[in-house]
Amino acid sequence: MSAASFQPDLQPLLDALAFSPENLVLRRHVAAQLRLAGRLAEAETHYRTGLRQAPDDAELQLGLAETYAALGKPSAALVVVEELLSHQPELAAAHLLHARLLARAGGSSQEAREAYRHAQALDASLHDAGLDEQLGLRPAAVPAGGGEPLPLGSAVSPAGLDERALFAGLEKPKITFAEVGGMEAVKEEIRLKIIHPLQYADLYKAYGKAAGGGLLLYGPPGCGKTHLARATAGEVQASFIHVGISDILDMYLGQSEKKLHELFELARLQAPCVLFFDEVDALAANRHDLRQSAGRTLINQFLEELDGARSSNDGVLVLAATNAPWHLDPAFRRPGRFDRIVLVTPPDEPARTAILQVQLQGKPVDDKLSLPAVAAQTAGFSGADLKAVVDTAVETRLRESMRAGRPLPVQQSDLLAAAKQVRPSTKEWFATAKNYALYSNEGGTYDDILAYLGIKKP
Repeated sequence: MSAASFQPDLQPLLDALAFSPENLVLRRHVAAQLRLAGRLAEAETHYRTGLRQAPDDAELQLGLAETYAALGKPSAALVVVEELLSHQPELAAAHLLHARLLARAGGSSQEAREAYRHAQALDASLHDAGLDEQLGLRPAAVPAGGGEPLPLGSAVSPAGLDERALFAGLEKPKITFAEVGGMEAVKEEIRLKIIHPLQYADLYKAYGKAAGGGLLLYGPPGCGKTHLARATAGEVQASFIHVGISDILDMYLGQSEKKLHELFELARLQAPCVLFFDEVDALAANRHDLRQSAGRTLINQFLEELDGARSSNDGVLVLAATNAPWHLDPAFRRPGRFDRIVLVTPPDEPARTAILQVQLQGKPVDDKLSLPAVAAQTAGFSGADLKAVVDTAVETRLRESMRAGRPLPVQQSDLLAAAKQVRPSTKEWFATAKNYALYSNEGGTYDDILAYLGIKKP
């Protein structure tokens, strides 16, 4: 039966779903019927909408993976099916699809065979003649003109991207804001700019606001900007791509721009997705400071991708971190790009207590240890500084333990002594930042720095 013959019958179902969008059973059925009818783009939309309602629904995950495979997105399908199998290892149909995708992507034949055999071990009725031929489990059919059997597919997407290579850097963070101590003001900014447009997409759409956008985190090093970005992805159960300088910069002309474009394409393919640029000032430096045209070209490409000039960024949440926001090209702070910049300060006292507790987990400690008392003596310390405090205290105990021949618990005095030895790394940063906030603060960009330091704006 042709795909067109399915379409008239689906309209009543689509109308019913529009009337009752929270009906997960109905959405699952509609998505499956759309997929069978060949209306794959619509099916993908409904599967993803359903997964936002029920992220662990195995039927929706499998349907989305099958839809991606039919759309010619084998690596997107692989990511979904492997995530499904990590939670539902006994799902035979998922193992069969996994085997098909591995064979199609040109990966290890042994991996595909194992997945196929696992599927048949769980359900003996599962059989795929084409897969048998592809994996050499029975003689492959040879074309009439002779030669090698034709492959089932490749890992190159219609956009020309090597998806297998690109998806190697994709993450699915499990941490949420609950695992991030303190920083409530920063979390609220991220909710307003990044999370709420995704969670309340229909409401934002009514006001002409798309789900996506950019937010720049800045502040002294070691204060948890990367951890916060991962927690943002976990908060909305989105994919996460961590982009470092080495992932983009290339010595050959034009390659850096190509890599940047491919990363944005990957994020669009995996939307909702958090695309996080670490040390973004190295990629987005002020063009007035650049003598070489190659750097200017990369910045222009970056701006074009942020604008979504050629492809929509709907559902792509762009976060960036820098220790030196004053080095960024001003064009990045225009509306629609990194139009909101947020200061990430050193952890407050409750957060420092929580960080010390995490750092001391699994180590022998004195029962009378008072971490709040230690936290009170470490004002201005970053998370990295607090780790150094614990490491220094542990080293002191280790020397004593080696002399005693047994592990001795970390004492309050060890931590307090270590806190005096470690110098807060944030002081130097704030000394520099204060000058920019006082003398180069057009538009009040760095007013948060003055407020944190208790300095009245001149």
